[in-house]
Amino acid sequence: MANKLLLIIFSVLQFLPFLCNSFNPDSPNDRRVLVLLDDFALKSSHSLYFNSLKSRGFNLDFKLADDPKISLRRYGKYHYDALILFCPFAERFGGSINQAAIVDFVDSGHDLIIAADVNASELIRDVATDAGVDLDEDPSAMVLDHSSYAVSETEGDHTLIASDDFIKSDVVLGTTEIDAPVLFRGIGHTTNPSNSLVLKVLSGSPSSYSANPNAKLSNPPSLTGSAISLVSIVQARNNARVLIAGSLSMFSNRFFRSGVQKAGSPRKHEKSGNEQLLVELSKWVFHERGHLKAENVRHGKAGEGDEPAMYRIKDDSDYSVEIYEWSGTAWEPYVADDVQLQFYMMSPYVLKNLSTDKKGLYYTTFKVPDVYGVFQFKIDYQRLGYTSLSLSKQIPVRPYRHNEYERFILAAYPYYGASFSMMVGFFVFTLVYLYSK
Repeated sequence: MANKLLLIIFSVLQFLPFLCNSFNPDSPNDRRVLVLLDDFALKSSHSLYFNSLKSRGFNLDFKLADDPKISLRRYGKYHYDALILFCPFAERFGGSINQAAIVDFVDSGHDLIIAADVNASELIRDVATDAGVDLDEDPSAMVLDHSSYAVSETEGDHTLIASDDFIKSDVVLGTTEIDAPVLFRGIGHTTNPSNSLVLKVLSGSPSSYSANPNAKLSNPPSLTGSAISLVSIVQARNNARVLIAGSLSMFSNRFFRSGVQKAGSPRKHEKSGNEQLLVELSKWVFHERGHLKAENVRHGKAGEGDEPAMYRIKDDSDYSVEIYEWSGTAWEPYVADDVQLQFYMMSPYVLKNLSTDKKGLYYTTFKVPDVYGVFQFKIDYQRLGYTSLSLSKQIPVRPYRHNEYERFILAAYPYYGASFSMMVGFFVFTLVYLYSK
């Protein structure tokens, strides 16, 4: 009996580390991250980037991409909350991971970082395509720029680019401006302009183009100018986030620490903007910024505390909701002036901007329309860089009962008069007809 008790205690202790590392929805940065590498040497050559994640509480699990024992989930439950692919040359993944498994991982609401590079494998290209971007079809092509290249001691082939064409978004890149250009050497990609879920974070300059630097350019390049994206992000409809970069080197310690001088600029920066850009992007990808939650959604008739089972047409209705944003350490009130409420049945009958007390509470009052049916209180909040909020509560709206209509309304007096005058006229006509000769 004692042996069985010891066995049970030992089994529970084995699961304690897993329970401690399980994902807490109220703490988006308490997460386990699987990092797939082409070579374990990347752990030291890219240690600054990995250390920035560890310092913020992430638990990184490093594996080779072809490790036969790796898996994202077991018995239907995911072991990891995010995936980093630093394996641009992997022809296949080991274990149970494949292209479909990664798509399912993102579809389940998990986050993904992809670092592609020149001569990236078809597998990585297909994963990037599933994420919403298309890498240059020529596997040996690189982004070249003869105007915005990084000045170095050797002239080189201008494949080392100094780019500063950043997206204008504080929620994606943080409030601190990136002062220095970012060093980039790698492959370019394009995004579909009609896909509103994909955003270019770092773009090529108007003079950039994609081609093989070791081959003579006989035809005009297919990718040119600012249409080339160097780094892109995706926020899926389920709020999963994806980062796609065309260079693995831009995450390296060498690029983090290198000084940079953009061609044509007299200023030389002691440190490139790579570390600031990629660290800030990792905060966004892993929901340390721009992550919203809504709670305490309430509605009711004006002056009444409880939610009614239904409304009557022309009732006055109060609606309120609390919205908070994760700051990386705590939930803080989200302040905006563009949160809208729809009172919806097939189309919005009421559309109102919500007022806010700047402490997280959003509220409004409106009159229920003179239309009965099944309506929804609906908030569908989509804002660049923020997780989307989709809230709805269904409520029926009934017409007046027969005994709820107002009696003897002023507008009906002519009809009342017509009715009584008809009765009086008929009475007079009857008397005249019966008693006159």
